Amino acid sequence: MELFFFPFLKSLIALFIITDSPGNLPFFMGLTEGLSLKEKRSIFATSILTGFFTLIAFILAGKAVFDLFGITLDDFRIAGGILLFWIAIEIMLRGRVNFEHKEDVGIVPLGCPLLVGPGAITASLVMLQTYGYAITLSAIGGCFFLIWLVLHFADNIYSFLGKNGSLILTKISAILIAAIAIQFVREGIFGIFKLF
Repeated sequence: MELFFFPFLKSLIALFIITDSPGNLPFFMGLTEGLSLKEKRSIFATSILTGFFTLIAFILAGKAVFDLFGITLDDFRIAGGILLFWIAIEIMLRGRVNFEHKEDVGIVPLGCPLLVGPGAITASLVMLQTYGYAITLSAIGGCFFLIWLVLHFADNIYSFLGKNGSLILTKISAILIAAIAIQFVREGIFGIFKLF
């Protein structure tokens, strides 16, 4: 039992920290501003399912897909960074991101790359090589249950902050998203240059 529990707990904590759902809460609320509680929870559910199945897909076939198309993790970082930077500009200029369908925001950027980005994918692949499928998949399942808890009570947390507090956090979140975007691009470029 101990041989499973401690590696599982270690993997769960690491993955929860990397996905950083509490830290991403301002992004989630900022991108769903003005929607009803039902619509927000629907989008949050979409983001959780998107993130979960994206991570599972990478666990099961990620390396093969990367190898097939010649994609590296650094390429993935740069692409995710560019996408996030565009989203940050949209928030700063318009206060929100305009999507053709409201559910789209749950897929991109909330599900991926905010919840499941290069960090979560890398960590999961390392866990898989270290502990095997049982512990890695269990840790992913446990992590996304914790993420669901955080997002389920997101509105309660934001109602405590009030409208002004939410507005401030929305603008701050745009700056943070831009900073994360630059970080992704920087890490991707540095990673590529290390190959030479």
